[in-house]
Amino acid sequence: MSVDTLITAARVLPRPSTPIDDGAVLVRDGEIVAAGRRDDVAAAAVDPVVRDFPGATVLAGLVNSHVHLSFDATREMLPNFLASDDATIAAGARERLAQLLRSGVTTVRDLGARTVLKPAGGPRVLAAGPPLTVPDGHCHFFGGAVSSDAEIRAQIDANAADGADVIKVMAGGGQITPGGAEMWESQFDARQLGIVVAQAARRGLRVAAHAHGADAIADCVEAGVSTIEHCTFMTGPQQTDLRRDVARRMAAGGTSACSTSSRNWRMMAERMGEDLARRVYGRLPWLEEHGVRLLWGTDAGLPGSIFDDPLGALELYEWLGFSRRRILEIATEDSAAGLGLGAVTGRLEPGLAADVLVVDGDPLAELSALGKPLLVLARGVEAS
Repeated sequence: MSVDTLITAARVLPRPSTPIDDGAVLVRDGEIVAAGRRDDVAAAAVDPVVRDFPGATVLAGLVNSHVHLSFDATREMLPNFLASDDATIAAGARERLAQLLRSGVTTVRDLGARTVLKPAGGPRVLAAGPPLTVPDGHCHFFGGAVSSDAEIRAQIDANAADGADVIKVMAGGGQITPGGAEMWESQFDARQLGIVVAQAARRGLRVAAHAHGADAIADCVEAGVSTIEHCTFMTGPQQTDLRRDVARRMAAGGTSACSTSSRNWRMMAERMGEDLARRVYGRLPWLEEHGVRLLWGTDAGLPGSIFDDPLGALELYEWLGFSRRRILEIATEDSAAGLGLGAVTGRLEPGLAADVLVVDGDPLAELSALGKPLLVLARGVEAS
C-alpha cells in the first residue's frame, strides 16, 4: 500500500529558476506527484505523512557526473586499489555511495572500474566499467586496454553485456598513470574514436571521453562523443589553446563538458597562482558563453577529492562569477539532461523520480545552504 509523503518548507525550487515561497512536494511510490504552493499540493495528498522544514529549501537531488567509486580519495588511492580484490572494492563503493547520498547527491556516473560497478541502494548509478585505453595507457589497470579496431568493438560489447550504462574512452593521457601519455597527448585518433561512438551506439550507449588535450578534444567532437571529461584544452605544461571553432561544434552537436573539479580547486588555485588559475578554470565560463552545456562532476576518489563535499566543489563556480541560480541548474537539471536523464530526474516535477534534497536556508541567497542537508530522498527512499 502506497503512503503519501508531503514535504513542506519555506521555499521549493521545482527548477532553480522558478522558486516558490511556502511550498511543498508530494511524493508517492518513489515519484513526485506534485510540487508547488503548499495549499495546492496538500490538496492532492491522501492521508500523508507530513515532513515540515521551516526556513528550509526543497530542490532536486544533485547529480555528480564524474566519480570513481573504486578509489578511496587518499594519497595511496592507486596502490590501495591495486591491492584490493573485487569484494573489498564493492564494499568501499557502497560506503562511498552512502556518503554521496547523505551529502545530497542522488545520481552519480562512475567512470572507471574493473567491472561495471553498481551497488544496490543509495544514489542512482550510471556505470562505465573498464574504460577503453591503449596498452599501458592512462588507467590501463582497469583492464580496458585495446590495440585494434576489433578489440575496441569487443571491449564495448563486453562492457555492454556486463550492464554498462555508458562507455568511457581515454582519448588522451592523464596524470595518475606513470609512463603513459602526457595529459595533453592523444591516445586515440578521430577515426578510432568514431569507431567507439558507432559501436557504443549499436549497444544504445553514450560515450564519455577523457580529454585534456586540445587536439584530443577536437577529435572527440568530430567523432560525436556525448560528454568530454575535464575539457581543459591543454597543449603542453601550463599551456592551453581554447579553440572557438571546437566549442561552437560542441554546442551545435550537443556535446557536453564535465568540469571534474572537487573542493581541491582552492588548493590547486593557490599552487598555480591566481592568473594561471583564472585561465585554467576560466574555460568553464568560456564554454558557457559558447553555448556548451556544463555538467557538474568532482572526480571523487582521487587524492583529496572526497565524496561528501558538494558545496566545496560548487564554490568554484561562484568564484568564477556564475550566479547561484546557474550553479544549481548545472548541478541538477543540466547535468541530468547531459547524462540522458532529463525525463527521469533533475527537477521537481510530476512523474519524475522522487530525488529530493532539503537544505537548511536558501541556496539562492547563500550557496553555503547546500552544506546543510536536512533530508535526502533517492527515488523516494530516505538516506540513512
